[in-house]
Amino acid sequence: MVYKSTIKEGRIRENSTLNIFAAFVSRSIERERESRMLSILQKTRSSVPVGKRMYHKISRKAIIAPDLKETVTGSFASFIYGVQADHLSDVVLRRSKRMILDNIGVGLLGSTSHVFDICLNYCQQMYSQDPISSVYGRGGLKLSPTLAAFTNGVAVHSMDFDDTWHPATHPSGAVLPALLAAAQLLPENSKPSGADLLLAFNVGIEIQGRLMRFSQEAQNIPKRFHPPSVVGPMGSAAAIAKFLKLEPNQCVNALAIAASLAGAPMANAATQAKPIHIGNAARLGFEAAILASNGMEGNASILDDTPGCFGFSAFYGDYQPQEIAPLEQTSFLLEEQDIAFKRFPAHLGMHWVVDAAVSVRQLATINEGVFSPSMIEKIILRVPVSRYINRPFPKTEHEARHSFQFNACSALLDGDVSIESFSEANLQRDALNELLKKVELQHPEDNVANFEKMYGEVVLVLKNKDVLRGRCDTFYGHWRNPLSRESLITKFKNNASYVLPQDNINFIIHTVENLEHLRDCSTLSSDLE
Repeated sequence: MVYKSTIKEGRIRENSTLNIFAAFVSRSIERERESRMLSILQKTRSSVPVGKRMYHKISRKAIIAPDLKETVTGSFASFIYGVQADHLSDVVLRRSKRMILDNIGVGLLGSTSHVFDICLNYCQQMYSQDPISSVYGRGGLKLSPTLAAFTNGVAVHSMDFDDTWHPATHPSGAVLPALLAAAQLLPENSKPSGADLLLAFNVGIEIQGRLMRFSQEAQNIPKRFHPPSVVGPMGSAAAIAKFLKLEPNQCVNALAIAASLAGAPMANAATQAKPIHIGNAARLGFEAAILASNGMEGNASILDDTPGCFGFSAFYGDYQPQEIAPLEQTSFLLEEQDIAFKRFPAHLGMHWVVDAAVSVRQLATINEGVFSPSMIEKIILRVPVSRYINRPFPKTEHEARHSFQFNACSALLDGDVSIESFSEANLQRDALNELLKKVELQHPEDNVANFEKMYGEVVLVLKNKDVLRGRCDTFYGHWRNPLSRESLITKFKNNASYVLPQDNINFIIHTVENLEHLRDCSTLSSDLE
């Protein structure tokens, strides 16, 4: 179901972000450091044509970060500070642009949701002053940059339709809304280019991926906390630090501050509160980078496994951090592993059971000549153990998006799962409730709660005693079986069409697919209103 509501006009009372920026700029101008100054609001960017700014692996030279200790945290800061656009390979560019396009489409669709309206109204009621950053799907409405990052981050995850990586997290939503809001903050003579956006975006994605690989526990479907709320603020902080050209020690501090703003329990999965995990990741990482730029300091070993001092290791019991190797010796994780894009708005685990249910439905139709729910005696779902996505009788759309049972039965009834599957009317269907009563969950030992290894199997025991099986090992959209360009474009168009006219949609597709040639990436933000 798509929710729409009238947004009341209001002003915002909070101006801390702009004050921070003004103070930051004033100090950086006074210091007048030679090469890596933070005077982003006074100095123009390079006059080199965009087409000659970037490119892939020409020299692979990085700017060397001075005077950083040889620590894990120091290596992360050196990476953020030193990585340049020519380190982005063609593969990384193509995959990250797909992520950006999908994330924008999901955010535009999410701007029609009820939870988005709640958060937007909150921001309008509680804060005011100098709103300058665009809100997805709300033409002419502006918020302060960090609140725009928060609100648009909520939109991205409002229907659980955003991309997923392995180890399990939603990487794009924590980064892109923050960067788009920050781009509008900068003055006309200092706007970042599309190439700048791509580089900062990939820095934010890379930092999240590296952190997730510090723990074997993180390989599995989460149990205690929602990963985007932990690694997301770190990725957002890193991306904004790169975007604003922070110095190495400021990059260290941005990560340290973001770590103090991280974390959210899994208890709020399948509720309206879950989307704010992504909104907070985008906003709080943004704020961490701004605070670092103003001189706030944190623990310079925040990512290291320091005896007696729990930094980022507090989130994982098996934390084993590793330094990022010098840039000439390493490559982006996105080059090694693609991203999963969802075909319908639900928890990633649902995509295995839906594809399995569709296949067994087709088999039943072939065998019986027609598919009818009345032919089914019992439905067996063979899935991994994961309590928060085991919901036999979901009552809300958010519970339904996190229910093996609901998604399998919806696919059996309709032959597919879509945005409309989670409407109130479809949730209350008698036929659906009858099927839900027939579901039994089984947890085979070889079916582990890991998005790289799990499978979904749906078994129909028919009243005539026939037993039919459908199994999915890799759904269409998984990083092992990526969506085609045509499928991704179709998804984007369908999502964006809820709030934008067709001409705007086509323009955004063209802009994102040619993002490295865009001179002013802040124009992309205004195109999403």
